Amino acid sequence: MTDIVRIETDPRRSRVVVYNGVVHVGGMTADDRSQDIKGQTRQTLEKIEQFLARAGTDKSRLLTAQIWIKNLARDFEGMNEVWNAWTAPNAAPTRATAQCEMGAPDVLVEIIVTAAAGR
Repeated sequence: MTDIVRIETDPRRSRVVVYNGVVHVGGMTADDRSQDIKGQTRQTLEKIEQFLARAGTDKSRLLTAQIWIKNLARDFEGMNEVWNAWTAPNAAPTRATAQCEMGAPDVLVEIIVTAAAGR
């Protein structure tokens, strides 16, 4: 039986759950929410990279991503500019992007990823 590994768990959630060779990184947002979409996207992706590293993997092993944007018409292009520069060459995951109401009014983007474990 494979153990479930949880990283940064509190009563509400785990930031990362690793099971059966798959790393699930929960919804990440920027810490400095005064930034525009590009700044928030950069911060969010940096956090994701750090959690992937803690789980023993990296962005070259991404499998899928879900991206939620507060204002798709305004921010889709800017988010994509940062995303495209961040993804590992020839290793883009499957992806879905949607507009949604965020949990806090100053959050512009939230991203969830899954990755294969190991490097």
